[in-house]
Amino acid sequence: MYRYSYGYGRGMMFDATYILVLIGALLCIIASAMVKSTYNKYAKIRSMSGMTGAQVATEILRRNGINDVAVVHVPGNLSDHFDPRNNTVNLSDSTYNSTSVAAIGVAAHECGHVMQHHTGYVPIKIRSTLVPAANIGSHIGIPIIILGLIIGMTPLAKIGIWVFSLAVAFQLVTLPVEFDASHRALVMLGDYGILADDEVDQSRKVLNAAALTYVAAAASSILQLLRLVLMVNGGNRNRR
Repeated sequence: MYRYSYGYGRGMMFDATYILVLIGALLCIIASAMVKSTYNKYAKIRSMSGMTGAQVATEILRRNGINDVAVVHVPGNLSDHFDPRNNTVNLSDSTYNSTSVAAIGVAAHECGHVMQHHTGYVPIKIRSTLVPAANIGSHIGIPIIILGLIIGMTPLAKIGIWVFSLAVAFQLVTLPVEFDASHRALVMLGDYGILADDEVDQSRKVLNAAALTYVAAAASSILQLLRLVLMVNGGNRNRR
């Protein structure tokens, strides 16, 4: 087992647990590079239907009898998202007017989220409930832990760990939500005849690559949580 030290109050020393953070960051960088590479590849392939991302989203909503959700254009690249607060499917510059199999897959994925809300999909309800707590955990969890370590209050640091765990829980529950939205999207694209079978497979590759970013984010959060636990336990042993 490696040794690690934090040196609070004794001058800064090397923190070996920071390797966990670096691993998490590396996973996120790799996942981001993969999704960009995959998207760029299939963004060059025009679908046989010739439908744009906006048209596909509108058609999917129409076929499911959803009339209270608007499809709108937002700036940015791959900034697509469904906002349940104002019932809008927001499609980015790279998706809204594009006829590529990549753009169509992304547009359908966001409609998958609409369907999750429409059908009462349990994981997305849980994720929505966790949003406020996750925001708190991601912003103040680590400062509470660091403060607890600096002033030597282990109970305070442990409270910080529990607070940060809320952000980790949010990342974990996001995984089934994103995988399910992609599954719904691919089924609808095939069943509605929007994409041919080979085009559905191409869109699947894009959505699978995008899913890796959520897996990497969850793994990074877990590694960060592990590091924080090691910090608190290590700091507690150093004071004994």
